[in-house]
Amino acid sequence: MQKFNELKELVAAAEQDAVAFYEKGNKAAGTRLRGALQQTKNLAQDIRNEVTAKKNEGK
Repeated sequence: MQKFNELKELVAAAEQDAVAFYEKGNKAAGTRLRGALQQTKNLAQDIRNEVTAKKNEGK
């Protein structure tokens, strides 16, 4: 559950950069947003692997 909470925090933090990029045209914020989205992708994959491992423990 800790990684899931980290994911939520990461998305919340990226929201500021998303607003700055899409609404204000700040290109640097777009770069930061892309980085945050890559981190989100990696963390989501870690969570998926963790869930799969936990699900298969009982088999």
